Amino acid sequence: MQPLIDVTDLERLLRRDPPTLLDVRWRLGGPPGRAAYERGHLPGAVFVDLDHDLAAPPGPQGRHPLPSPRDFQDAMRRAGVSADRTVVVYDDADSTAAGRAWWTLRYFGHTRVRVLDGGYHAWVNAGLPVSTDVPDVRPGDFVARPGGMPLLDADGAAALAKTGVLLDARSAERYRGENEPVDPVAGHIPGAVSAPTTGNVGVDGRFLPPAVLRDRFGKLGATDAVDVGVYCGSGVTAAHEVLALTVAGIPAALYVGSWSNWISDPTNPVATGEL
Repeated sequence: MQPLIDVTDLERLLRRDPPTLLDVRWRLGGPPGRAAYERGHLPGAVFVDLDHDLAAPPGPQGRHPLPSPRDFQDAMRRAGVSADRTVVVYDDADSTAAGRAWWTLRYFGHTRVRVLDGGYHAWVNAGLPVSTDVPDVRPGDFVARPGGMPLLDADGAAALAKTGVLLDARSAERYRGENEPVDPVAGHIPGAVSAPTTGNVGVDGRFLPPAVLRDRFGKLGATDAVDVGVYCGSGVTAAHEVLALTVAGIPAALYVGSWSNWISDPTNPVATGEL
C-alpha cells in the first residue's frame, strides 16, 4: 500500500470504504493538538495524542521512546483501529506527527496505514467539510505485534554510521552543534550525515515527488543499495524522514531513542561541525 493519500482520493475513499481517521496534530513547544482538534477536524476523525499514545514517558531511552505493545494496542483500540480496516493519519500540514503515527502503527504490525499528504490544511484548502463533533467510537480489535519496521538502538546507529548511511533529520544548526534548543548536549553522532527533514516537503507541506526525494537522498549517499538509518532529537521527525525515504523507494531503519537517548550515555562520542 502506498504510504501517502491525497485529499481527492481520501474524499472518494470516505464515500466508498471509510477508513479509520486519526488526527495527530502536534507541535513541539506549541499549543496542544487537542485544542486544534476541538476547533475543527475531518468528519469522523479521532484525536490521538503523540506524547501519550505514540510514546512512552520520557527517560533514559529518550524523550519519545516507544510505547509498550500493550499500551499502544489499548490506545489504538480506543481510537477504533482494527487490523482489517485502513487507517489514515493526518496532522496540520507537513506530516511530522502523522509520520510518527504511520511508523508506529507499521512497527506494531498494521499493514494498511496511509498519511494524508498536506494534512488538515490541504483538506480545508480543497473546500472539504470539517466538523467539531467528537465521534462515538466503536473500539477496535488491533493487536500490537512489534517488529513490522526496522529499528536501531545506540550501538546499531553507531555501527551504521560507519558501514552504511546514518541520516540526521534535525536542522543543520543542531547537527553542527551551533544551536540546541531542546537537549542538554549539542552535536551529532560521529559519521552521521545532515539531512534536515524540512527538505522532504514543499511550502504547502506536501511531500516532494518520489523522483525528487530519491535524488535528494541519493546525493546524501542513501540509496536502496546501502543500509540506511535515521535519527533526530527524539524519534519524531526521524519517523517523518523514514516515511520520505519510503516514498522514494529506499528502506530505512529508525533510531527511536535518537539524540536524546544517545547523550544519556556519557561514554557515547559527540561530533560537532560538518561531517
